[in-house]
Order: sequence, then C-alpha cells, then structure tokens
Amino acid sequence: MQLQLQNSKINSSTDLTITGSKSESNRLLLLKALFSSLEVQNISNSDDSQYMLKALSTESNTVDIHHAGTAMRFLTAYFATLEGSTILLTGSQRMQERPIKILVDALRDLGADIEYASQEGYPPLRITGKRLFKDEVRMKANVSSQYISALVLMATKLENGLKLHLEGKITSVPYINMTLSLLEQIGVETSFEGQTINVNPYLETDLKTLTVESDWSSASYFYSIIALSPPGTQVRLSTYKKDSLQGDAVLKDIYKQMGVETTFEGSKIILKKINKSLPISIHSDLANAPDIAQTIVVTCLGLQIQCRLTGLHTLKIKETDRLEALKSEIYKFGTDLNITSDSLFLLDPKPLVSGCTVETFNDHRMAMAFAPLVLLTSFSIKEAEVVSKSFPDFWENLLELGFNIYES
Repeated sequence: MQLQLQNSKINSSTDLTITGSKSESNRLLLLKALFSSLEVQNISNSDDSQYMLKALSTESNTVDIHHAGTAMRFLTAYFATLEGSTILLTGSQRMQERPIKILVDALRDLGADIEYASQEGYPPLRITGKRLFKDEVRMKANVSSQYISALVLMATKLENGLKLHLEGKITSVPYINMTLSLLEQIGVETSFEGQTINVNPYLETDLKTLTVESDWSSASYFYSIIALSPPGTQVRLSTYKKDSLQGDAVLKDIYKQMGVETTFEGSKIILKKINKSLPISIHSDLANAPDIAQTIVVTCLGLQIQCRLTGLHTLKIKETDRLEALKSEIYKFGTDLNITSDSLFLLDPKPLVSGCTVETFNDHRMAMAFAPLVLLTSFSIKEAEVVSKSFPDFWENLLELGFNIYES
C-alpha cells in the first residue's frame, strides 16, 4: 500500500490511546507462558506481540515469527528449556540475515541443544528442548540487549538460577533493567552489579496481574508532530507512567530542546509546543534508546537544525540497515546525511523538497519517522502498511489528528 500525504495541519487537543509497549508485552508474554499465575493487561496489538503470542500457544513443530526480532531472541531461549519439544524456529528473509550466534553460543554453554538449519550463526534454528543444569555463563554484551534479556527471562526456570557475566560495553541498559524490574514485580530476586547479573530460580506463588505501559517509541512520532507544529498545538496520549521502565522515555528531555513540553496528568501525557528559540544543533548518545534515532533526525530535518546522534551500532542489524536507509531517504528531501558504523550527522539541513517517495525497506520506523514531515510538505510513503509491526493504529491516529492521507 502506497500512501499520499498532503500538506496538513493538526487538530489541537486531540486525545489518543497508544497501544501497550511492545518491549514490555513480549517480556510479560514469555513470563506468562512460564508462570500460569501471571495475568497481563494492555498487551500491545503490534504484529510482533501477536506473533509472540501465537508462537507461545502453537502446537506446530515449526514456528515462523516473520520480522519479529525480539520474539526470535526470546523464543530461542524459551524453546531451549521446553523439555520434550523439537521446534524449527524461523522467520522472514531479513530475519535469516540477522545474527544470533552470541545467544546460541551462550545457551549451548548452558547445555542447550540448538542447531543451525541453514547458515551458521543465523536463523532458522532447530531447537530440542531439555533440562539445563548449568547456572553460570559468559556473553558479549555489546551487540544486543535482547540476547541478555532472553537469558535472564529463561533463568527463572533454571534449577539453580543463573549468574550471567557480561563482557564488553553493555548495550541498551534500560532494556535490561526493564527485564529485571518486571521479574522483581512478579517476585523473582535479581541483582545487577558491575558486569554480572544474578537471577534466582522462581517458584510460582499467588496470582499477579501486571499492566503494560503504553509504548514510548510510539509516542516519539507525536513528539515529532508537535515539534513541527505552531506554538500552542498540543495532543494528549495515554497510558503512561512518570517512573517508566522504558529507555525511550528520554524523549521528553530531548524534545524539550525542540520546544515540546511534557506534562503528566494522571495516566496521560500532554505534549505542547511552546515558544522557544531552537538550538543550532541537537546532540545525543542514544546507546540506551536507539529506536528513537530515526524520529529525532527527521524532526531536525524538518526544523532545519543540525543533528548529531551516536551510540547507534545496533541500527545496522534491525529490520533494515537503518543508517543507510536514513541516508538514502533524507537525501530525497534535499539534504545529505553523513553516517558511520554507529553514528549520524545532519550538518546542513536544507528546505524540504516536495513530492518525493519514501521507501520503507520493510521497516515500520522508517514509515512513521518520516510521516510528520507532512506538516511541512507533500510526499508519498511506500509499503505504508509496515507500521503494523509495532503500531497498527498509526495511520488511523494521524487521520484523527486531521492529517490529509490518501491511498494511491
């Protein structure tokens, strides 16, 4: 589906409910599969969470998680401990190009029976579930925090728990802390000191109900919309918490520099554009929140301010190479983006070119990051339906805001 986005203004003071955090949902869905006494509310309606839910309830010996990267990592650890099962865990062509060797090696060190069904180091995986007796392992920590979270979640079922030694600079620490906090909320004892995580084994107790907070990365697109709008424009989003577990909540501090004020009102956040002189440049290390990089740099493009973002090494192994994708699509709007293996630099943003067509590269965040530019110019987005991966209601929400969007 290709969408035509015509230059728009938004209806101020709109109230929107954002789907539950995909990151929290997937962690809690796995814990619910491990512990039947857990109930989960406000689960994300994203494709990724739906694939996770389906995989955890399937009776098939083949599990296809399509593009759901988190599900691939978490389910690899889950099926490795599911005694008596033999599962072929596979995904899309892009998923089969995303490395998983570091996680597989760690699980094998713990005694897991995992084979590569095709290319060494990559999905699909043939996993024979068994009881794992070892309780200590080492893992490189500088590639993906999802590998770490996968082991930590699985550790709750190990007879003696797990001591996980992390080697190198730890990536996306807030996501690891999110995992540990969710474990502690259901009663699991954990510790994270220096480079070592300890997880104690867990025995089920009384019924517990946890509610998933709405997704901060999904909120990022509305921060961008408000940043690109006239002073006084505002939108209300729910359901959010001041003490969020999500690393992407750093948005409120970054976008404050671009004139977006965040106010908490119960379970809602109110985003309002205020009169504020814009900085010459935005600088941020996003090692702990790489998923919001695309949104931030596109906002800076629209505001015609410089942008320097670092800590982006994980973006090259996402749904697409996000750094290369940003470079090619920003160029269509008339500006060069300089990239390295882990950073991007928007040094001389130009007035936006009108009428171009944005390629999404099968990446949901490419579609959503560029959409707010419709407040400034008209353009098209290819494969716009890809937003369903994390935010199925995205286009409907923009229509509620008054955006002019047409299928072409």
